[in-house]
Amino acid sequence: MTQDDIFQPVVRELPREFSIELVFEAFASRPGCLWFDSVPTNDQKERGGLPLARYSFLMSDPVKTLSVQLGDENPWPTIQKWCSELQQSKSENLPPMQGGIAGLIGYEAASWLEAVPPAKNNDLPTPAVSLGLYDWVIATDHHDQRSWLISQGFSGAPHPIDDSVVKRTARAIAKANKIEAILAVPCKPTRHASAGLRSEARTRDRVTSNFTSEAFRSAVEEIVDRIRNGDSFQVNLAQRLLHPAVLPSSELYHRLRSINPAPYSVYYHGEGFDVLSCSPESFLKVADGTVETRPIKGTVPRTGDNATDERYAEALLQSKKDRAENIMIVDLMRNDLSRVCEDDSVEVLKLCGLEKYQFVQHLVSIVQGRLRPECSVVDLLKACFPGGSITGAPKIEAMRTIAELEPHTRGAYCGSMGYISCTGHAEFNILIRTLTASAGQWQIPVGGGVTARSIPEHEEAETWTKAEGMLRAIP
Repeated sequence: MTQDDIFQPVVRELPREFSIELVFEAFASRPGCLWFDSVPTNDQKERGGLPLARYSFLMSDPVKTLSVQLGDENPWPTIQKWCSELQQSKSENLPPMQGGIAGLIGYEAASWLEAVPPAKNNDLPTPAVSLGLYDWVIATDHHDQRSWLISQGFSGAPHPIDDSVVKRTARAIAKANKIEAILAVPCKPTRHASAGLRSEARTRDRVTSNFTSEAFRSAVEEIVDRIRNGDSFQVNLAQRLLHPAVLPSSELYHRLRSINPAPYSVYYHGEGFDVLSCSPESFLKVADGTVETRPIKGTVPRTGDNATDERYAEALLQSKKDRAENIMIVDLMRNDLSRVCEDDSVEVLKLCGLEKYQFVQHLVSIVQGRLRPECSVVDLLKACFPGGSITGAPKIEAMRTIAELEPHTRGAYCGSMGYISCTGHAEFNILIRTLTASAGQWQIPVGGGVTARSIPEHEEAETWTKAEGMLRAIP
């Protein structure tokens, strides 16, 4: 095989002044628009000093799609097939997502993996799986302040007859030209994201919950009783807040990212629904065969007063309840990773470290392993999904309790959005701090881990602390 027989993606570097944020509106309403939006902040760093929020990716108009509702045929074999057929090609020294499979795996996608029924009510249904094969992506490296348009020339067919290098290159060039033409049209200025922000207390007046305060606290008490009876060690319980939709999703997302920046934020324009997330939590990252997960357990507020925040942080670091909660999920994730990682490769790199975000402070741990050569990214997802930090432990029993006590299905919330790149790299978040827009409503679920030490009113208050950044964005 000569060099001429090897496909090379079409790569065009964009001007230094390019900003995804400024061109986002040109793509926001296009089918399958996805913005993996790592909002740069000064608080979170990778080991070695590089920013945790380093790369952002924008894409739309996938060449093929997969949308599966609860009750449909099991989608996981199709996801595995897509992964095995993903046409491998990459350009060196560029951000890791260069085209590939991307989208939503909702919380209830676990119902095809484990014998766990979903919650009884599904009044605002969204797909359990909504994925696309994306043949172009705009990739930004915030650290180096550079951006590229990368085009792969995928046809969408699993075994395209015309998939010669010449024809694939022609498709890639044509698509790159089309996207560049869109970028050349000046975008209208986006309304200032912080204009007219309301206090969280004022917004609460228009919010309804699928729990009364008394019912939520009673559910916490029920979980504590089950834990003391030995059914489980911890269970994540969430209430679903609802607010009528009063803005286009793209405008609300600008407000969210401005108020509550996070390294694993995402905007997704699905068919009949939108997902807007300012998630601080990484579920799974795969790079050169190394798998990493960063479970979050343990939360206290940030008030804006440094002395008060330091007291909260110290109390969190010393909290036996919160540390126990985090360590239980670390053990669960170690077990899940061990199902697909090489023997003795799974290790805890950080245990209960403190990370600060706009409205909250969290305990975050880091667990790594080496993916076995015979295991794919989809095998990894199936072994670990959904993340233990948003179920509890043991996972299956915790999920059964969630389905029994929570009134409605979770949908996108506590599922995952992410990508499997044709470079071999993959990354998925956990959809917390997430709003789903559908049927004229904004769903804003918020929850927390319940343990034997939980105090019902404290657990309820924690859910409202987590909701604050989203509620303040609502005009």
